[in-house]
Amino acid sequence: MYGYEQNPGAQQQYAPPQQGGMQAGMQGGMQGGYGQQPPLYPEPSPPSLADAVRAFTTGTLAPEDFQQIFATSKVYCPRGDNPGFLALHNTQQPVIPMFTSLKELRRYAGKESKYFVITGAEVIDLLPTGYGFVLDMEGDHRMVFDAKAVEQMVDFAMRRMYG
Repeated sequence: MYGYEQNPGAQQQYAPPQQGGMQAGMQGGMQGGYGQQPPLYPEPSPPSLADAVRAFTTGTLAPEDFQQIFATSKVYCPRGDNPGFLALHNTQQPVIPMFTSLKELRRYAGKESKYFVITGAEVIDLLPTGYGFVLDMEGDHRMVFDAKAVEQMVDFAMRRMYG
């Protein structure tokens, strides 16, 4: 028949392994293997939240672009003994201090302060109605979002998510 030994008593013979074949390839590393080479044009990393705050406060970043960066960034929030945001009530409207980095939070609240980390999208989702927030209170580019601005951020996020 096609490709099979016609002699019923004969056993199929396999070729002996070649010297160096797969073993040598494994020992020498996966040179030239898929995914092993650095890309010729690496993806640019998104700007940090601190960079976005600086750009937004100086007018070089559009509000929509800032909100997209904010939504995916880590936000550091001081916390007390109970779960939830700590709010400042000695302002016209209650605001919640938030920070773009642990360094900024420590500058405001001290080295031993307790904190939690959430994304900007979670901030928008969890912030109580009627509250605003302040980013980097002690920083060079402090940003205040009053309750009305937060409502607009929620509307923008809903339009983006649900069309």
